Formats: sequence, C-alpha cells, structure tokens
Amino acid sequence: MVRRVAVVGAGASGLAATKCCLDEGLEPTCFEQSEDIGGLWRYTDQAEEGRASIYRTVFTNSCKEMMCYPDFPFPDDHPNYIHNARLQQYIRKYAKHFDLLRHIQLKTLVTKIKKRPDFSVTGQWEVVTQRDGKEETTVFDAVMVCSGHHVYPNLPLADFPGIQKFKGCYFHSREYKEPEKFRGKKVLVIGLGNSGSDIAVELSTVASQVYLSSRSGSWVMSRVWEKGYPWDMLIVTRFRAWLENILPTALSDWLYVRTMNRFKHENFGLMPLNRASRKEPVFNDDLPSRIACGVVVIKPNVKEFRETSVLFQDGTVQDDVDVVIFATGYTHAYPFMEDESIIKNRDNEVTLYKGILPPRLEKPTMAVIGLILSLGPIIPTADLQSRWAVKVFQGRCMVTCQAQVYFLFGNGTTLQMDYITYMDELASAIGVKPNMPKLLLTDPRLALEIFFGPCTPYQFRLMGPGKWSRARDAILTQWDRTLR
Repeated sequence: MVRRVAVVGAGASGLAATKCCLDEGLEPTCFEQSEDIGGLWRYTDQAEEGRASIYRTVFTNSCKEMMCYPDFPFPDDHPNYIHNARLQQYIRKYAKHFDLLRHIQLKTLVTKIKKRPDFSVTGQWEVVTQRDGKEETTVFDAVMVCSGHHVYPNLPLADFPGIQKFKGCYFHSREYKEPEKFRGKKVLVIGLGNSGSDIAVELSTVASQVYLSSRSGSWVMSRVWEKGYPWDMLIVTRFRAWLENILPTALSDWLYVRTMNRFKHENFGLMPLNRASRKEPVFNDDLPSRIACGVVVIKPNVKEFRETSVLFQDGTVQDDVDVVIFATGYTHAYPFMEDESIIKNRDNEVTLYKGILPPRLEKPTMAVIGLILSLGPIIPTADLQSRWAVKVFQGRCMVTCQAQVYFLFGNGTTLQMDYITYMDELASAIGVKPNMPKLLLTDPRLALEIFFGPCTPYQFRLMGPGKWSRARDAILTQWDRTLR
C-alpha cells in the first residue's frame, strides 16, 4: 500500500500534489530547495541556480477564473490577469488555507532518487536530500516530480555562427529582470515566444531600437478578446472543442486560422510557417502596436554574428548591435534521477504515459506533474494530474496500457494537447467528468453554462470523488467575478 509520498518542488504543481495526497489520506513530504514556496512565480532580483526565474513585470496569460485551483477561486476583487507578486500571494493563501506548509521542507535539495533493491515487489524509492550540508536518505512508497520546465536554459550557441567574435553582450532571457540598464541600446531578442515578445515590448520603451528575430513566426493573441472579455473564457469552451472535433480537418483548420488571424499577421512579419499548427500562441497585447510604431522590428532567423553587426537569413545586416537576448526556451533535465532512463529525455523529448507516468516501470509509483502543456492553464491541469496519479498509486485507477504515451517537447516545439480533451480523459478515469446528460435533465441551467461557457476548473470538482460543495455556485457566478 502506498502511504508515504515524496513531492519534489513546492511550486504551484507541487502544492496541488501535496494537497491531493492529503485528500486521499496519504502522508506527503514536499521538498523545496529554495527558501520559500511558489516556484516559477516567486520573483527574485537575481536568477538562482536550480530554480525558475522570471522578470519583474510578468503577468499570467490565463485569466483568474480559468487558472485558479478548482476549489479555491481568486478573490472577487482581483483583476482578470494576475501579476506575479499577486499570484505568489494567492499561492501562499492556498497553502495556508489547506494547511500544506507543515508538510513542506524548505531549503532542502533532492540530490538523488533511486529504486529500492526490491522495487519490483514494493515499488519503493530511496530519496536522498541535502540540508545545511547534511545528507539524509528516506524511503518513500511513491514520488511526484513537480520541478517544472523553466529551470535549465536552452542556449543553442552552436546554431549561431560567429557568436564568439561578437563584441556586444549576450545572455539567456532567464537572466533578464528589468529594462533600465538597456536604455539607449540597440537590442536583438532571438525567439518569438511569450518571453521574447514580452521582453522586446518592454525594452522598446527605453532602448534606441529593438529587433525581434523569429525562425518560424507565431500567432499573436491578445489577452483582451471580443467585447473586452478574457480570451480563454471565450475560446476554451466545450462547445468549441466539440465543434472542432466534428468538423472536417480542412474546415477546422480554417476556423482556427480565422480565429487567430485577427490582424493580418503577414503584414507584420509574424505569420507562422505552418498556419494551422496548434503550437502555443504568443500572448501580447502590445506587440502589433510596437511594430506599427517602428520601435520593434521583426527580423528572420540569424545567419551569422559579426563583431558589432548581425547578418540575417534574408541578407539584411544590422549594424551596431549592443545586446543579444536569447529567448530560446528551456531544456528538461532531472539531475536527481539516478537512472536517467526512467524519465527518458532524448533530444529534449520526454516520453510519459498520459503525460504523467514514466512508461515501463514495474510499479507505477512515480508521477511527473505539470510538465505537459496545452492551450489551457497549468494549475488546474496539475491538480487533475495529481488526483489521477494518487488514484493510480492506490490502485484505484488502473494503468491498462503503458504503450499509450505522449511525446513532449520534441524538436524545440511544444506538443499542444487539446486542453478539454486531455482534462476529460483524466477526469473520466477517476469519475469526476461532468455528466452532461444527467445535468441536462436535473440542472439544465448549469448544463448549458458548462457546455457553452468557459471550461473553468470548478467543472472538475462538481461531482465524484473530491467534489467541492461550492463548485456549482462558482460556475454560475464566474462571469460576475470577471466583470467585477
């Protein structure tokens, strides 16, 4: 029987995992190497080794109704998009409300996780931790890895000939904190993702010129969507997911492109090479206007660096570049795993059953939480993944076929799962998916809001094991909180 569970990391996913263990009567111990909880969302003035790092002005890309813990809504008076400092406060309140802090060991680094010699029988793990220079080994019945995917920067200098002779300054976006030191500089940002776009827009207010280089373009979405409502409350709906599933591929792709191409991307040099790709879009309300104002100039991929200039693939040369910021994403590493083959990471590609379980383990007693990405928020995803994983640990949810795996983060792009399809898959397995036929008969108002309205996290705490008594009310009042 699984009883003691090690949780690696006390970020948003690690706290969800810890709470889900407690809900099921397990005994979690959460190890966090830094001095506080919050993970990615805990801002520090300097990037710290071994943990995620954000810049001062980071806001969420998902709105508060879509990204909250499913049984702990944001306060009514919070704005729809949350600054990192306010989100950190919310995470602390969540931990305090559910009494999670006493299960967390801060300033404790997990240095090694290895199978016990009798693993094939017991499924147990030895977890080696380090605190204040002292090493300790503890046996756990299961492990939940919640260390995130914004820790180890991907700096592909080999792909950029001449970078060694470039006389300016260059660094990964992980090191970027605020714009003032770049006042009056010419800055090249490489990478058209969320970080690259945010940094380019922010620097355009102080730099003499910003260039934003992209290999393949990207859809750029506004957080503020039709009639001023949050984008995800209008787009991430069961009705829309159902429509995309029943339409022919060509029609579904046309609908997707029409939704995304709200301004003519080709006119701004932003059009994705693969227009119908469901790759994660960029969320930036200001980038098109910054381009229109000429303070951000979109450039193709870099062909070569020179001492003070940059040659681009289209043959254009930009002289007198002072700074290059590589917003080139992250690699995925699990240095604490003694057997690296357990969580396979080849060519930055991780293979996991249901996006959670390392395949081919003799006993399914390890889960990776919060690694998968979809066009949906990570907090409710991590919550549902944790509930599913705990049921698997307890043998209440059978793992029938470990050949069905997801390949995540292959070839530098992110495999985007359809959020609702993925969440429903996990929810069905543990008996918490909303029963639409039953609701239509017993509570038609709620059923219509669930189907046509946003797929908010409360839907997965409405019925079944772990249901929350206020879920119905939260769903029916979600637009009121959005307007507030």
